[in-house]
Amino acid sequence: MPAKDIFHNAIKSALIKDGWQITDDPLFIKASTRISLYIDIGGKRAIGAEKEGKKIAVEIKSFLGMSPLAEFHTALGQFLNYVLALRINQPERVLYLAITEDTYRDFFSDPFIQLSVSTYQVKLLIFNPSEEIIVLWSD
Repeated sequence: MPAKDIFHNAIKSALIKDGWQITDDPLFIKASTRISLYIDIGGKRAIGAEKEGKKIAVEIKSFLGMSPLAEFHTALGQFLNYVLALRINQPERVLYLAITEDTYRDFFSDPFIQLSVSTYQVKLLIFNPSEEIIVLWSD
């Protein structure tokens, strides 16, 4: 079983505070006969949640490494593959990339990153890890 991201418990708590029911922790997806995903990498973890009939999957990324751009490349590749896997097996789920508000302000405010997020339709869930609250849903 993959290890939890440093912010796993904070985002899980924030989702619960926001009225979401956690349904899968982690969310397992069988993309094909040979490919199975936990919607995680490098110790990151995904959460499946449901609220008022809406189902989501959340991939948590800390962006605490030496190169935020390298981490973004990895996160974007994962996001695109996870969207495809969900489309095949759980098309009712919407995937969100969860990042801290500091990461959103300091890195995702860059025009190139904003263009990438817009072009590839990356949905963001911005949260405050110390207060364990969701600050913004960006569709």
